[in-house]
Amino acid sequence: MTAQSSTPASAGAASPASPGTEPGGVTAKVRRKVTTATAIGNFVEWFDSGAYAIMSATLAGLFFPQYDKTAALLATWAVFAGGFIARPLGAAFFGRYGDRIGRNRMLALSVLCMSGSTFLIGVLPGYATIGIVAPVLLFLLRAMQGFSTGGEYTGASAFIMEYAPDGRRARYASVVPLTVGLASVAGALTGLLITSTLDEGALNSWGWRIPFLLAGPLGLIGLYLRSRIDDTPVFRAMEERKVVQKAPLREAWRVCRRQVLTLFGYSITNAVGYYLMSSYMIAYMSEEVGYTKAEAMLTSVVAMLAYSAACPLMAAASDRYGRRPLLLLACGGFVVATLPAFWLIGTSLVGAVFGASVLAVLVAVIGTSNVPAMVEMFPGQLRASGSAIGYTAAYVMFGGTAPFVATGLVSLSGTSLAPGFYLMALAAVSGVVLLRSFRETFRLPLNRTTVLEK
Repeated sequence: MTAQSSTPASAGAASPASPGTEPGGVTAKVRRKVTTATAIGNFVEWFDSGAYAIMSATLAGLFFPQYDKTAALLATWAVFAGGFIARPLGAAFFGRYGDRIGRNRMLALSVLCMSGSTFLIGVLPGYATIGIVAPVLLFLLRAMQGFSTGGEYTGASAFIMEYAPDGRRARYASVVPLTVGLASVAGALTGLLITSTLDEGALNSWGWRIPFLLAGPLGLIGLYLRSRIDDTPVFRAMEERKVVQKAPLREAWRVCRRQVLTLFGYSITNAVGYYLMSSYMIAYMSEEVGYTKAEAMLTSVVAMLAYSAACPLMAAASDRYGRRPLLLLACGGFVVATLPAFWLIGTSLVGAVFGASVLAVLVAVIGTSNVPAMVEMFPGQLRASGSAIGYTAAYVMFGGTAPFVATGLVSLSGTSLAPGFYLMALAAVSGVVLLRSFRETFRLPLNRTTVLEK
């Protein structure tokens, strides 16, 4: 390997720890504490973010005029996608903040922003009460959610991986996608409980607010846990060596452009696969295929449980075989299995559960290698910024628009299989990017401050 240095030669790896002591003074007890704080904080963030998707069909009837149900649902997904408009701003802010001030303070601030905006959605009056102001306020609060999410996933990934031991990074990092899945399960179960126990009048009057109002106490728990964790050994070592970048965003684009673009190229499949499998699936099954809301939410719960169960298994495989083989396996799997999975969803409830679970496992395959890869491919002082740029851009352009595009494709084509064709095409593109541009990362040192190439 050759090194393209973006810092002085003296800014190399930290000196090794003395015998019997882990680098950075990290012990098993500290790692457990970090893992717990990361897991709970990330769970809170993604339960809050998923609350909008959980109640998407109900929100369409409450915040938009009902001249056309498809138009109202499209408007709801447009607001959902609009939240992603703020993600680049959040990625820039939190990425820069994490590289300059610290990973832990960045994560504490992100959970505070997310919980506050989600709670406020829960107290919004609807279109019947305040007219056009209702969807405008919904859009602004959804944008604040997006702003927070822009730094959360990549920030939490960098945070836990910089504490993880070599050879087990993906397994530690799998806490991030795993808690996303568990948060989605909790959200879907909340939605299932609400919709199955409340009549239509109660649901539209106050029941829909429950998932959003839960954000208040959950956010305080996440904030408390994150504020009590020291920053990572990697960041503290960078502070001691005085190699913290003053303009990490600009520097990340200057010296890590290939990594940013590669990350974007394969993350588009991760983004669309996840949001079709999670956020879109409930509305797709109930509005496009004809299942009841309860059946759609039940299918979502089973699929997300399959996703959550697959995460640690796929992470262990990634630590053993490397990131590149698992990423390529996922893309190939999407190309081959997506269309049959969508076809199964339209056959019966059992078929829907199986088809959605197939998609969920494939998302777990790509996600549990994506998380460690996007952290490992960037040097320490540019890690939060570089990973946030590439990953967030993919989610803004493709993830946030996935439900909207999928709904539009079904309407224009007249076939419920249209979203499957869309995901297959993107997976093929990501596969080409991985074959041409991705360099294996799972043996690279995380405490490096240079850009390493083959």
